[in-house]
Amino acid sequence: MRTYLIVGLGNPGREYAQTRHNAGFLLADALAARLGVRFRRLQFKALTTDARYGEAKIILAKPQTYMNLSGQAVAPLLRFYKIPPERLLVAYDDLDLPLGTVRLRPKGGHGGHKGMRSIIERLGTQEFPRLRLGIGRPPGRMDAAAYVLQPFSPAEKDLMSLAIARGVEGIFRWWEEDLSAAMNLVNAPEEG
Repeated sequence: MRTYLIVGLGNPGREYAQTRHNAGFLLADALAARLGVRFRRLQFKALTTDARYGEAKIILAKPQTYMNLSGQAVAPLLRFYKIPPERLLVAYDDLDLPLGTVRLRPKGGHGGHKGMRSIIERLGTQEFPRLRLGIGRPPGRMDAAAYVLQPFSPAEKDLMSLAIARGVEGIFRWWEEDLSAAMNLVNAPEEG
């Protein structure tokens, strides 16, 4: 049986729940809801749950280490479940993509994202898939660190919900077919 680890990045705590920096947590929650499971276990500094989908075992995780230390949760989970990096997917917020844009890539650098930097350093590789959820740039001269910790406006929430739904569909396509098919779905231009 193939096992996959899907990690949504964010910050623990109620005060961060609906902020831009928690886009990865929001995707993990949407994926858990679709699979009919809830996050109930604390395992290797992450809230986790697992599910079956077809012939695959799915481990979902939300690191509870705060963003900049995400690798402290992801690396031990990957080792414990003996999952190869190519079956790890990390979902996270991306300032460099317009709000509501989703990009799935098979590998790559951290792009300045401190959570991704921590994971890459702890794993010793950047050869794992990632799902980037666009949150857009801060307005005017607002500091990026302040911007990512702000909640989404109602209009932004709607756009983010659509992006998360597209990301979830892409992950299911990956499990059903392969990463290339998932990338074709997720990265295709928006219709309309």
